[in-house]
Amino acid sequence: MTTPFVHLSVLLTETVEAVLADTDGIYVDATFGRGGHSRALLATLGSNARLLAFDKDPEAISAGEKLMAEDARFTIIHASFAELAQVLTERDLVGKVDGIMADLGVSSPQLDDASRGFSFMNDGPLDMRMNPNQGVSAADWLVTVSEEDLANALFQYGEEKFSRRIARAIKKEVAIAPITSTKKLSDIVAEAHPSWERHKNPATRSFQAIRIAVNQELDDIKTFLPQALTALKPNGKLAVISFHSLEDRLVKQFFQKEAKGDDLPRDFPIRAKDLNPRLKIVGKKSAGQEELAQNPRSRSAHLRIAKKLSEA
Repeated sequence: MTTPFVHLSVLLTETVEAVLADTDGIYVDATFGRGGHSRALLATLGSNARLLAFDKDPEAISAGEKLMAEDARFTIIHASFAELAQVLTERDLVGKVDGIMADLGVSSPQLDDASRGFSFMNDGPLDMRMNPNQGVSAADWLVTVSEEDLANALFQYGEEKFSRRIARAIKKEVAIAPITSTKKLSDIVAEAHPSWERHKNPATRSFQAIRIAVNQELDDIKTFLPQALTALKPNGKLAVISFHSLEDRLVKQFFQKEAKGDDLPRDFPIRAKDLNPRLKIVGKKSAGQEELAQNPRSRSAHLRIAKKLSEA
């Protein structure tokens, strides 16, 4: 079912401009969402261009199928961007893509729709899966995960310094009965949290951590980035939007590693160009004042852009 919730695409113009090269080229939108970036890119492309878009969310796929019916240049694929290599190999497109864009994390419709279970702001079933038809819900995950693993997830994925205290409270409650609503989980975290950050809900970090764990988001990013590099043609562009430090750090470190090239000792007698760098870092952008005023969620967005070198 299509939701009425609106998604404002972040850094829309900047992302499209970053990846655009040949107007009749081949492009990938790794995270279709509700199609903001895809539609903006299609508006700039010629009649012979192709755009493939990926998403795990069935509601995003529904929106993508409508766009596919309207535009023969567009194809929607119900899969994680971690499956990029497999999909492009099947279509003989590896090494032929002009540009790839990815908008990481959860989308506004997913957050705003209480029935999806992502948000602590409105009560709903504790699900959090980007694809509700696959994997384990957050409610079920909290039943099976050990207290130690939960604490580690809260600390690593949510950067929650009170992770052990919160994990203990959650598992104590789960031992009595499963936690099936977002409000219940939010209340448990708030009660266990001894020190709230100003202007931030005490459940913010814990919800982020559980969502990342349930969807294996960071693992998918680690899988996607090298596949994206291989998929690009020489001088093809990769543009990635991230919203929190964990995502951004992975993208930054991957770009730096591939821009540096072979990992040799610092004093090894070789010229920098002979280290076989595979990427050139083009730049980093954040939302401007006008976008920040229209869409407060853009305040944490960072766009990193890199270009595949012709020798890679």
